[in-house]
Amino acid sequence: MRKLIFISFLALTASSLAWGAARATDGTSLDGIILPGESVDLNEFLWIKRPIVVFADNASDPRFIEQMNFITDRLDDLDRRDVVVLTDTDPSADSDLRRTLRPRGFMLALIGKDGKVELRKPAPWSVRELSRAIDKMPIRQQEIRDRLSGN
Repeated sequence: MRKLIFISFLALTASSLAWGAARATDGTSLDGIILPGESVDLNEFLWIKRPIVVFADNASDPRFIEQMNFITDRLDDLDRRDVVVLTDTDPSADSDLRRTLRPRGFMLALIGKDGKVELRKPAPWSVRELSRAIDKMPIRQQEIRDRLSGN
């Protein structure tokens, strides 16, 4: 049993280090796609970006680590869809994001460019699943049509 716990701890630590490598010392992403959400106003992104908000009660939550690994493995796919990822792992901070979206434990929320909450999930989602959900949104459909027509 001890051996299993130790192996689990090592796996979580390795996942945390891999995710942390993509972050700068101030918590922001080196590529600007992943940002800390504690002091963010969602209105900053209206008609510019599609926020994906990842909540957890603690940065060590295995679901949070899994979600961030999914995201960091395929940042290019999210960048092509004008996504910004906002993270909030401190319930005691009582951020605007928490007051607006009211998560309980781990939660993933996808918000459209129009500011509408498109989906909420209590478990991690792969970038493939997120991309499919985004590609079905009317504004994204228009973006695809505009790109294909050369506008």
